[in-house]
Amino acid sequence: MPAAEPFIWMRPERAGRGPRPAHSRDEIAAAAVRIADTDGLDAVSMRRVAAEIGASTMALYNYVNGKEDLLDLMIDAVSAEYQLPSGPLGDWRGVLLALARQGRTIALRHPWLPRALTQRPAVALMGPNALRYTEFILTAVNRVLDASTAMELIGLLTAVVHSYVQSELAQSEAERQAGLSADEFQASMAAYLGRMIASGWYPRFTQVVIEGASTPPPNADAIFERAVNRLLDGFSTRPDAGPRSAKPS
Repeated sequence: MPAAEPFIWMRPERAGRGPRPAHSRDEIAAAAVRIADTDGLDAVSMRRVAAEIGASTMALYNYVNGKEDLLDLMIDAVSAEYQLPSGPLGDWRGVLLALARQGRTIALRHPWLPRALTQRPAVALMGPNALRYTEFILTAVNRVLDASTAMELIGLLTAVVHSYVQSELAQSEAERQAGLSADEFQASMAAYLGRMIASGWYPRFTQVVIEGASTPPPNADAIFERAVNRLLDGFSTRPDAGPRSAKPS
């Protein structure tokens, strides 16, 4: 018996024969996203999604093979939230920085997304909305980077954005578990670091803390943009990368 087609987008909307499908993949994906947004990724199950759309669990198997398909549909559904410009693109770095900002906003809106991507890193990013995003970036950098380098940039940009969001979410979760506000948590952290510095065991770290004490800490937005710009620096042949030699596609 041949293996099932791994890409859900290569399969019919509904398996088997019978009446016209009562549900759509968009409806199923939207239901799964609502569940994950409210109760977390672990709450997404075939039974829960089926109940959300008013179907039986067995009926849902006519549309998806299991949770892996649900994850693929969810990731692609939120990929549609990118607002991609339709006019002239201008500076490629500015375009990618704007996309990175959008990616951070989307991931914070859907906190389950970074984790879902680690579970479905290859298949999910081949969905139609994800490919629309990829095609847009490839077009934006076409005259600056070759295709292979551009794909590497897309992968690294995605990793930086979602790693940063995971750190933000982990910080918020640590504060929540400690039962402290953000300011209270920072005060507790400062007290702990003060004790570590006073121990004399970490002279280099102490120097960093002392040097940084004279300047206000950058906010999360500034740190994020600096991280993205440092990544983009690595793909620039000069501060403002110019057109590369045209090559046939």
